[in-house]
Amino acid sequence: MKYSPRKLTLILFLVVSVSAFCQEANPLVVKNFNAQKKWVDSIYNQMSLAEKVGQLFMVDAYSSWSTAELNKIKKQIKENHIGGIIFSKGGPYRQAKINNEFQELAKVPLLVGMDAEWGLAMRLDSTYAFPWNMTLGAIKDNWLIERTGKQIAKHCKRLGVHFNFAPVVDINTNPKNPIIGNRSFGEDKENVTQKALAFMKGLQSEGVLANAKHFPGHGDTDSDSHKTLPTVDFEAARIDSVELYPYKKLIKEGLSSVMVAHLNIPSLESRSGYPSSISKNIVTTILKDSLNFNGLIFTDALNMKGASNFKEPGDIDLAAFLAGNDVLLISENVPLAAQKIMEAYESGKITEQRLSHSVKKILYAKYKVGLHQYKPVDLAYLHQDLNSIQDDVLHEELVEHSLTLIKNDRAILPVKNLDLKKIAYVSLGDDDGQPFFDQLNLYAQVDWIKGDKLSDILEQLKQYNYVIIGYHKSNKSPWAAYEFKDKELVWLYEIARLNPTILSVFSRPYAMLDLKSTTNFEGILMAYQNSEVAQQKAAQLLFGAIEAKGELPVSLGEEYPVGSGYETRSLKRLSYGLPEQVGINSYKLQQVDSIVNVALAEDMTPGVQLLIARKGKVIYHKNYGYHTYKKQRKVKLTDIYDLASLTKILATLPLLMELRDQGLVSLDSKIGDMLPDFKGSNKENINIKDMLSHYARLKAWIPFYLHTLDSVTTAPSPKYYRKKKSEEFNIEVTDQLYLRSDMRDSLMLQIKESELRDRLSYRYSDLPYYLLKAYIEKHYENNLDNLTQQHFYNPLGASNMGFLPLKKFDKDRIVPTEDDQIFRKQVVHGYVHDQGAAMFGGIGGHAGLFANANDVAKIMQMYLNKGYYGGKKYLSGNTLDEFNTCYYCDDDVRRGIGFDKPQLGDVGPTCGCISMTSFGHSGFTGTFTWADPEEQLIYVFLSNRTYPDAANRKLISNDIRSEIQRVIYKAIIR
Repeated sequence: MKYSPRKLTLILFLVVSVSAFCQEANPLVVKNFNAQKKWVDSIYNQMSLAEKVGQLFMVDAYSSWSTAELNKIKKQIKENHIGGIIFSKGGPYRQAKINNEFQELAKVPLLVGMDAEWGLAMRLDSTYAFPWNMTLGAIKDNWLIERTGKQIAKHCKRLGVHFNFAPVVDINTNPKNPIIGNRSFGEDKENVTQKALAFMKGLQSEGVLANAKHFPGHGDTDSDSHKTLPTVDFEAARIDSVELYPYKKLIKEGLSSVMVAHLNIPSLESRSGYPSSISKNIVTTILKDSLNFNGLIFTDALNMKGASNFKEPGDIDLAAFLAGNDVLLISENVPLAAQKIMEAYESGKITEQRLSHSVKKILYAKYKVGLHQYKPVDLAYLHQDLNSIQDDVLHEELVEHSLTLIKNDRAILPVKNLDLKKIAYVSLGDDDGQPFFDQLNLYAQVDWIKGDKLSDILEQLKQYNYVIIGYHKSNKSPWAAYEFKDKELVWLYEIARLNPTILSVFSRPYAMLDLKSTTNFEGILMAYQNSEVAQQKAAQLLFGAIEAKGELPVSLGEEYPVGSGYETRSLKRLSYGLPEQVGINSYKLQQVDSIVNVALAEDMTPGVQLLIARKGKVIYHKNYGYHTYKKQRKVKLTDIYDLASLTKILATLPLLMELRDQGLVSLDSKIGDMLPDFKGSNKENINIKDMLSHYARLKAWIPFYLHTLDSVTTAPSPKYYRKKKSEEFNIEVTDQLYLRSDMRDSLMLQIKESELRDRLSYRYSDLPYYLLKAYIEKHYENNLDNLTQQHFYNPLGASNMGFLPLKKFDKDRIVPTEDDQIFRKQVVHGYVHDQGAAMFGGIGGHAGLFANANDVAKIMQMYLNKGYYGGKKYLSGNTLDEFNTCYYCDDDVRRGIGFDKPQLGDVGPTCGCISMTSFGHSGFTGTFTWADPEEQLIYVFLSNRTYPDAANRKLISNDIRSEIQRVIYKAIIR
């Protein structure tokens, strides 16, 4: 084909500068075309024939190669004048260093390309991997795909890469395709096109050239062109309407380049077994003339068997160039190929116009990406720049939007009514399912059922009424095996036949084609990949913390056509993610670690469990230190702390507010009416509002235990205690200390007869909670432990919260609180620290509750949700507002009704930097939780600062909990 000089200039101008990219912000749009043309012409006119031909070659290089192997590339740069490098396996720092060395040697800067379809991690270690295209194909919001292209482009640009050989636009209509599969956006041509277009725009908006592949379409093949020459046996009309559909759209929108595949396509190339990559009809007549493509045309790698089996090295390169390709990718023999092209030029087989057409297109592309002002790659902070928090934020968002619920019989998902569920998890496949299991257990108690025999599994499952099966396959590459084994299929059918079953597939969706029937599965969730993020987000979706939004990018038989997918609504359970997702700067938040580490180093506490949530999302969930200073057991997320006074707002208060909703009490209800035994006492007319505002002249506390110690030995007196349980001594203080059974009445009598303080003023008191506990238990004829479990903890999924922890949890999960040598004469481990609550058998209205930070956060989030959580309304918003009100602020009393509130002056429980609508409480053992409705923030700090000695007040005197709170608020992005 011949071009006039005027037409050639026009074509070169249109290489990348097309209508869709004629925007000021696009770095690929050259503002001064004359300067660009002048640079291109100047470079071209100075080149020898060998240098011009050398520009046509892009050779492969591995940063993991030896010095000797890399020296061969350097030799080609110097002697063969190659125009570009396609980097493959290795590491980013090594590649950047080698890239700088290569560029230093090049007379004309090298055009650098990479296969980074899902990020640099496709080829490099220590770099970022975004989800595969099949996963992205399930996302409805194409702006997310564009953002993915932008982010990958930023990584490429940072590493000195100018060309990303992406997006793959193959329409994967063959489930058995061995080489495309997960690399495709799916089987629907419109969805593939829109996803590819968004990805392309993202790449090119950041100045990285995109490449659509594999032309004219590799989606419906059953063999791998790396190993052989696949056949695409469709009529030309079908190829035009399906396979070429994405190319038509992308070309109109400014596609930079196309890669031509090695395929046998009889309907487009009459010569039998003739590769598409060297077919003039396919490359020139169809791609260039019919589709009007003026961008760069790359061959697929010429060392692939689909090409190299057809012609000898050198001959295949010449044939590819004659067919109309511009860049010869990974030639098997560059010197020989260059020689044959020069001979063809000198013989007139290749004209000057033809050679300059391709070489100048390459030079124009180099100008576009800034190589006319080449700068070496900066090695400083390279790893950090290629693995940023922005990458993590986008990755999580992509996965959340991709998860696809393809079956949901009777709306079984998200999981509701946790108090009625006994949930088992069964893992199938050959990859890890631990992140999925761990995340499931953040929502409810889920037991992992294991066994070598199906009969063993089925026997264990008899005690469960809800089964979650995770099918986990390798996430190492998109080509990893994904099929169910015959044994696994049998297990699936049998488990689903006996139990309500949810199947979560962490694998290529085509795995579902192995199932003959899905009738007995109530729910099926397609998670696409077995990454840690996919497992975590899948668990969150199952429990309604996030919504199901995705739709199938491929069809899975008649039952699940392409586009299938149920949407679900959030149940407002806590989700888990990253600070930036909710407007918090994660780098500023790292100061929290520094503060906690100082507290540990200064022996303020042996360990800490800490949680921060905002807008319903837990964004900081960490453990620090050990159970004790002996440093024998590290703190874990599942460990249980004595919450001390947090019991007041997490146990007694919600039950009281529930009664308020029922109209059984009000803030004006009086002790004498609630507890008839108190009629005639000095407390008869004290109401709920006053006593829970700590403005009722009640004593702070009564040291009941002191009167039960021997006056000589100071040990627990035999008059009140025994070492073994009996009918007369049945109140368990510890496993070796049982209090006389009639002491409860005696203790309540002491409260009744206690004097009131002379002056009405604020005084914090535990006594109201003894009284409220007595009233609540009398009303329900049940104890506080059972009531809190039934009314709140079980339905909330707070399976790590409760009184009497030794009856519910393994002792090694419970953090000890004190080596008590005053009262119990032993280490308090698994028993309530508070002496008064201990004398009530470990169940107190003011103390006795144990939990981990995660379960504390569930109740605090329920409060922020105005009483709603997990699909259930526990309390009314009006009642919560009523209790979260400071009624005596004018009298310098900061307290709400049960809730602590921010200080009115300079000294108080908080950092002083939070809203007055916020609320929470602190606990004697070193615990603290706070919620702020205005910022939608929850903060939970659990510690055992009282171990081994409760006199250790360094955590309090150094204001550690408030300092952390201050950091949290400073980290909010305003």
